[in-house]
Amino acid sequence: MSIWTEIGKFLTQVTGEAISSLVEKVRTVFEGDEETRKQVSFSIAIIALSAKMAKADGVVTEDEIAAFREIFNVPDDEMDNVARLFNLARKDVSGFDAYARQVKRLFPEDGEVLRDVLDGLFHIAKADDVLHERELEFIEHVAVVFELDETAFQRLLMRHVSLGDRDPYIMLGASRDWDFDTLKAHYRKRVVDNHPDKLIARGVPPEFIMIANERLACINSAWEEILLERKPVVTS
Repeated sequence: MSIWTEIGKFLTQVTGEAISSLVEKVRTVFEGDEETRKQVSFSIAIIALSAKMAKADGVVTEDEIAAFREIFNVPDDEMDNVARLFNLARKDVSGFDAYARQVKRLFPEDGEVLRDVLDGLFHIAKADDVLHERELEFIEHVAVVFELDETAFQRLLMRHVSLGDRDPYIMLGASRDWDFDTLKAHYRKRVVDNHPDKLIARGVPPEFIMIANERLACINSAWEEILLERKPVVTS
C-alpha cells in the first residue's frame, strides 16, 4: 500500500482539522504501526513546510508545485489528497516555525531525517531557477529550529546553490588534514549512510528517494575532485 493511500485513509478520519493538528494526530492514529507513522508524519510535515516555503517569495509558481510532485512522485489519482494538505498549510494562520518544531518533535533523535526535509525544501525553492532571498531565509530559519550546525548547513547550501568554487571537503564533511586512507574510509561511510535503503529505514517514504540519489551524486562528485587534487605527480 502506497504512502498516498495511507494519507488518504488518514484524512477521512480527521476531516475539517487544521494541518497543524494533523501533524500531531498522526501519532495516535498510527500508534501501532511505527513504520507507517514515520512515513505519514514525514510526508505531512514536509507538505506543510513546502507550502509555507513556496509562498516565502510572495507567490507559489507552477514550477514549485511541479517540483513538489517530482520529489514525491505523486500518482495523478492521489493528487487531490496532496492538494488538500498543501492548501490547508497555505491557509493555516500558524507560522512555519511551528511546523518546523513539530517536525523536530516527530524525529527527536534522527538529525538525518531533518536534513532530508531541508534537502526537499531546497529542491522546491530552486525549481523556478531562482532561489529567492526570502526562500533562503526560510530554509535557514528551519535549519536553526532543527539545530543543524553551520558546517552541515553549508554542505546543504553548496549542493543546491552555485557559490563559485565549492569546497569538496566541506561537501564530503571531511578535513583537508586527513590522510588519504582516512578520507577514503569517510567517503565510503558517507555513501553507505546516504544509500536510499538507509533513508527508507529511518522513515523516509520511497517516493522521496530521488533526493537520496541527488545527494549520492554530489558525494561522488566531491570525492572525484579530491582524487584529482591528491593524484600523485608522475615524473618522467
